[in-house]
Amino acid sequence: MLMPKRVKYRKPHSHPRIKGPAKRGTSIAFGEYALKALEPKWVTARQIEASRVAIGRHMKKGGKLWVRVFPDKAITKHPAETRMGKGKGAPDHWAAVIRPGRVLFEIEGISQADAQSALRAASFKLPIRTKFVTREHI
Repeated sequence: MLMPKRVKYRKPHSHPRIKGPAKRGTSIAFGEYALKALEPKWVTARQIEASRVAIGRHMKKGGKLWVRVFPDKAITKHPAETRMGKGKGAPDHWAAVIRPGRVLFEIEGISQADAQSALRAASFKLPIRTKFVTREHI
C-alpha cells in the first residue's frame, strides 16, 4: 500500500473541512483518459489501491496507468474501548486529501470503451462521485 517513506511530523492536524476546488492536478498530463473527483473527501491508501487493482484487471496487460494521488496524511485513532483524554491517538492509516476537480487516475493505450469501463470499476471503490474525462484534441 502507498505511504510516505518518512514525514516531518507523525501526527498532523485534522482540518476536517476541505474547502474549495483543487489548486493543481486538475488537467490530464500523461494519458488519454482520466477519472476526475467531483467531491471533497479523504481517500485512504486502501481505497486508492483497490481502485488501481480494479483498473489493472480491466486493462488486461494492455495500456498504461498513472496514479495521480498519493496518501501523505496520517489519520490517527485511539484503540477500541479507550476513555476520553490521554492525548491524540497513534497513526492508524494514510489518506490523500481530495478536492473537487482533482485527477485521480489516467490511462492510455486502450480503447475509449475499455477505459470507460475500467475507470467506472475504479470509481465504485472510491467514497466520492467521479467523472470520466478525455484529453481534448486541438
